[in-house]
Amino acid sequence: QVQLVESGGGLVQPGGSLGLSCAASGKILDVTAMGWYRQPPGKQRELVALSRTGGRTNYAESVKGRATISADYASKTVSLRMNNLKPEDTAVYYCMVNFDYWGQGTQVTVSS
Repeated sequence: QVQLVESGGGLVQPGGSLGLSCAASGKILDVTAMGWYRQPPGKQRELVALSRTGGRTNYAESVKGRATISADYASKTVSLRMNNLKPEDTAVYYCMVNFDYWGQGTQVTVSS
């Protein structure tokens, strides 16, 4: 059974930084994409950052220049670093593998 376990998150002040990590366990054949999505309160889930094999990355416009995704396909781990956090970054953050597997979500709250 495949499991994705996230860590990090919590309460952060505006302008602060955070790091999220995710480790996948279980049998996953041919990992080709790993990423982070988020769901703000009352809104739909949205892409934050995506990594694909070959070093390709994509970022939501709202986080470009503030977010960095790092993926290790051999160990099936993916992390997200975000700087200069804003209140609108408040959301539940989910890690994803191959668009098939999802973590349980971790809350990030940006507030003073």
